[in-house]
Amino acid sequence: MGELKVEKLAGGAAKTKYINHLLSDIASLEQMLEQGKFEKSPLRIGAEQEFCLVNESWEPANTAMEILKILDDPKFTNELALYNLEVNLDPLELTGDCFSKMHDQLNGLLDKVRGVAEKYKSKVLLTGILPTIDHRHLTEASMTPLKRYQILDKTIKDLRGDKIELHIKGVDEINLHHDSILFEGCNTSFQSHLQIDVDDFEDTYNWAQTIAGPVLSICANSPILLGRELWQETRIALFTQSVDSRASTNLLNEREARVNFGRDWAKGSVADFYKESVVRFRSLLNADFGTNSFSELEKGLVPKLKALHLHNGTVYKWNRVCYGITGGKPHIRIENRYMPSGPTTMDEIANMMFWVGLMRGRPKQYKDIRNKIDFKDVKSNFYNAARYGTAAQFYWEGRLVPCKELLLDELLPMAYRGLYAMNVLPEDAEKYLSVIENRIKTRNGARWIVESFRKLKKEHKTHDVLHLLTSAMYQHERKGYTIDAWELARGNEFSWDANTRKVRQLMNTDIISAQEDDSAEMVLKIMYWKHIHHLPIMNSKMDLVGLLSWTDVKHFMANPKSAERSINKIMRTELITIDADARASEAKALMEAKHINCLPVMGNHKLLGILTSKDV
Repeated sequence: MGELKVEKLAGGAAKTKYINHLLSDIASLEQMLEQGKFEKSPLRIGAEQEFCLVNESWEPANTAMEILKILDDPKFTNELALYNLEVNLDPLELTGDCFSKMHDQLNGLLDKVRGVAEKYKSKVLLTGILPTIDHRHLTEASMTPLKRYQILDKTIKDLRGDKIELHIKGVDEINLHHDSILFEGCNTSFQSHLQIDVDDFEDTYNWAQTIAGPVLSICANSPILLGRELWQETRIALFTQSVDSRASTNLLNEREARVNFGRDWAKGSVADFYKESVVRFRSLLNADFGTNSFSELEKGLVPKLKALHLHNGTVYKWNRVCYGITGGKPHIRIENRYMPSGPTTMDEIANMMFWVGLMRGRPKQYKDIRNKIDFKDVKSNFYNAARYGTAAQFYWEGRLVPCKELLLDELLPMAYRGLYAMNVLPEDAEKYLSVIENRIKTRNGARWIVESFRKLKKEHKTHDVLHLLTSAMYQHERKGYTIDAWELARGNEFSWDANTRKVRQLMNTDIISAQEDDSAEMVLKIMYWKHIHHLPIMNSKMDLVGLLSWTDVKHFMANPKSAERSINKIMRTELITIDADARASEAKALMEAKHINCLPVMGNHKLLGILTSKDV
């Protein structure tokens, strides 16, 4: 998509022209398959590294455009959010020391961007979801100012006819509406590419689907979003919902989300696979594609299939099929999109090697897998892995197998065999796959984050926990140790200047509130039972309209009949509030000047939290 000047797909002549290009691309693809034009060897691997930019306070840094300009390197490109970037690695022949070479290039490119980022007081962090992202970083001000992102955002919202809905339930739960697709910008991944033989497309793609759950389980690295523990790989649910073009209705909606695992086994050729995508998902975008691809093919040229590529770029399968051209020859590759960034480059290359080894090490017994395993079991395995990581169990060959047992006893040896079959250096295979083995025996990135998060929560407020966690992740990553060797976050990785502390860092967000038409007696009893000293009162629109204090509770306990009046007769309505971004010292001075012990904290005219004199 980045190579084209895209626009929303409109009707009339423009749409007719687009359809002609799309149908021409599919016809050209079918003809190239029939004529055996696709490259079958050597097979190549490739990768795309997405990463986060953070400032000195460990929060998202909107410095991507400035850094890109200084880099002036076509290997680096934008992502949806201004605090993310992507770097594209060179494709390498799958043999010998290709993984070590890729690792060296990746480290070199990240060192290059780190040097530039320092000039803008920014750091590079590898993680599936940056823990410190909150609502402030999900506004239009943080969206990369490129037309293609703005058009995609508007198109999806127009299709929905409503705000984006986000509902993810894990250990905790998030349930909210959002007015843009920017939640997708919370996700960063390490996208791995493997070239395949088009003649074996059906079996190869179905095998990629079969192993997706077990591979994801050991790679999981994204359990926290907005301070909530959700799935072990929350990216899977978050990406699905953040660009969902389906509107909620009272009718059963059979359409798939644009981000999806698939609805059934692949059947037929790669052309049939693309046709299914065109049938199932409407095209969203258009562009000037230039010459008709079938005309190019008749002239002996290899067409780029730009219209099909554009359509494919808006359908986000976790195992995506990609068409490309290398050295003047077309090829097909599978892009693995479900593996997250981080925690280190060593972990990422190990993840990729494990996946590639499994793809190439498929035993003969798993040929024609769709006649041996039910697709719903494979799909269930994938989502179980996303939810539970290595605590998942998988349906495998008719039995339910614990994740770690399947990985250690069957899949890890299979990956070794696949790599050796491709003449990958044994020392490289041992170097990277031992990382996977150690992780299976200890913990993956998601589990490290969860255990560190819970440990820090015992002594710190959530805001501080997320910043300490992010700082610890960065420090461990820079030391170069893989995740299996990381000690849990200690809580001393970062400290704040007391003079610059903000209200949002100290406020309480776990608020019990009441509505103005609630029973006053019940509300005051609740305050007494839970020893709540300050309780906000909301109206039907969830606007703050009043405040009850411990003084009201004591008065009620001494005079029970006083609660016979409605809450709006008892509550204080002349409220003194403070903004979430005000300094804590300002809040303290305000409390002292007004002789109060509580300040409701506001943001965008909504209650965000409560700050008490004890907090400051």
